Amino acid sequence: MMIYILDSVVALIVGVLIGYILNKSRSEKRIGNAEQTAKNMILDAERQVEALKKEQIIDAKEEAHRIKKETDDEVRERRSEVQKAERRLIQKEESLDKKIENIENKEENISRKERAIIAKEKTLDDQIQRQNEELEKISGYTKDEAKQILLENVEKEIRTETGVLIRELEAEAREKAERKAKEIITGAIQRYAADHVAETTVSVVPLPNDEMKGRIIGREGRNIRAIETMTGIDLIIDDTPEAVVLSGFDPVKREVARLSLEKLILDGRIHPARIEEMVHKSEKEVANIIKEEGEQATFEVGVHNLHPELVKLLGRLKYRTSYGQNVLKHSVEVAHLAGLMAGELGLDPKLAKRAGLLHDIGKAIDHEVEGTHVDIGIDLLRKYKETDAVVDAMASHHGDYEPKSLEAVLIAAADALSAARPGARRETLETYIKRLQKLEAIANTTKGVERSYAIQAGREIRIVAKPDEVNDQDIVFLAREISKKIESELEYPGQIKVNVLRETRAIDYAK
Repeated sequence: MMIYILDSVVALIVGVLIGYILNKSRSEKRIGNAEQTAKNMILDAERQVEALKKEQIIDAKEEAHRIKKETDDEVRERRSEVQKAERRLIQKEESLDKKIENIENKEENISRKERAIIAKEKTLDDQIQRQNEELEKISGYTKDEAKQILLENVEKEIRTETGVLIRELEAEAREKAERKAKEIITGAIQRYAADHVAETTVSVVPLPNDEMKGRIIGREGRNIRAIETMTGIDLIIDDTPEAVVLSGFDPVKREVARLSLEKLILDGRIHPARIEEMVHKSEKEVANIIKEEGEQATFEVGVHNLHPELVKLLGRLKYRTSYGQNVLKHSVEVAHLAGLMAGELGLDPKLAKRAGLLHDIGKAIDHEVEGTHVDIGIDLLRKYKETDAVVDAMASHHGDYEPKSLEAVLIAAADALSAARPGARRETLETYIKRLQKLEAIANTTKGVERSYAIQAGREIRIVAKPDEVNDQDIVFLAREISKKIESELEYPGQIKVNVLRETRAIDYAK
């Protein structure tokens, strides 16, 4: 058994050895074939590389040849252009040389002519000097004296001609302007006519009997003191039968006092507590009236989107007067007149009406705020966001500021027109007389005036000129000079006509 096993092992080992030897022979054969294949591939690659190398060298030589050819062509073209430019420059230099030569010749000619002219001028100056000396000997005047006489004569002639021309132009312009203005103003007034009611700074409250005066005064004057303290208005109780006078510059407070006193008289119970109750009730009533009047004014004029505070301020103007004229009615009238005239002239009627209605808005609080009603109005309109056009038109209605639009000019015209209507305004006799005297004094202190007369309630001044000092042409300048002095030295409503007269008399006697 062991022998059998050993034989099997030996046989197995021999088989393995034989198989190993056979496999190794086949592997070596494969390796040899692979090496030969690799060598063949390397040879093929080397041949291909050599071929590509030759092709690239050939292509590079061809490209270099082409580039060289293009470069040579470009160089030849640039050389040709440079040669052409050089030829042009040479031609321009030759042309410039010729021009310079011509200019030098001309300069030389000019120099010769200039020397000749200077010589001639010197000769002429000498001749003029000799002639002037001969003229001075003949006339007996020096050169400066003769020049002064000549200038005076020329000035007189020019002034005469200018005065005639100005008078003709002013007459023509005035005629056309007056005709057109009358048409526009007449049309506006015909389309709008308003009543005027004169008002004062006092109110009169009627009493049922004189016994009521004692009740109003109260024990030791406590009732009248309470009324005056709560309203800020003075009560004047005098010998006037069955009447009490309320005096005060604030028209709203005066109206509150009037309503309160009327309610107290009707109620019959007059004591400090009742007075306070009636004053508060009257204040509310007046506030409602103010609001309603402001709304009514805006509705009547057709002005919308006003700030509520501006509407209230308009309503306060119901109780404000200017020279006796109710300011709210005046503002409504100015708005209508300005709007109508703006429509006739092709301007903006809405802007004219709005500015006309608000032009005196500053008078609503001018008793409470420092400044003129124009400056107060500017601040109010800007505060409540009115447009610059409305502010400018309002600001210039008294000439405090220059108008920036035609609508602003119309506001000033409508304001003067409303104030100048007969019966619209009045002033105290003392103020009226002082204004007339000042008007005549301004005219009388002007050189060339013999005497003057203020007529037409101060709306016209007639001036008699001195005939020996002022000629017919100079009266135009005299009238203008006096007009300017009146504008700068005198305050007046509307406008003043300056009428200058010159009288020449020729007297002789038959013997």
